[in-house]
Amino acid sequence: MDDLFAIDYEGPGLAGVDEVGRGPLAGDVVAAAVILDPERPIEGLRDSKKLTEARRETLAVLIRERALAWCVARASVAEIDELNILHASMLAMKRAVEGLSVQPGYVLVDGNRLPRWDYPSEPVVKGDDRVPAIAAASILAKVQRDGELVALEREYPGYGFAAHKGYPTAAHLKALRELGVTPVHRRSFGPVRDLL
Repeated sequence: MDDLFAIDYEGPGLAGVDEVGRGPLAGDVVAAAVILDPERPIEGLRDSKKLTEARRETLAVLIRERALAWCVARASVAEIDELNILHASMLAMKRAVEGLSVQPGYVLVDGNRLPRWDYPSEPVVKGDDRVPAIAAASILAKVQRDGELVALEREYPGYGFAAHKGYPTAAHLKALRELGVTPVHRRSFGPVRDLL
């Protein structure tokens, strides 16, 4: 953590929340909430995008073993198309916090806005590199979503989901044009909508 976020909250159950998958053209948006155990620290927590895949996998196991509570939740492709990606992301984050086995006393959310909820909370810009609990949430969410996109590769071969994880790469856009739109593509997103 380069620039640790200073917060006056000392009570029980500080939860960190992050989501993964706003930008892709396919797959659910996945969020995680984590309450770390101060008695069982985990070394090396940081923004999941700055870690190798192997390191993320290792840390995800430690987080699930050592955290006081964690939950991974989602908003589906259908919900993304119905609500828009911002509101679907907020819904996934809300579900993740509500799914924690320990209710948090305070919630820190990566980014600059909060879901509509009653938890005392605040947004933290670049929180996934400043707050260990948010970093842990970003790791769990990314490992979960990446695994799901690898599974979609087997279900829909030829799209390259395992490589690009649904993001609008040149290879993905070419596959969309050649193979068409699948049920896991977000129809409200421009490149997909244009092909329908």
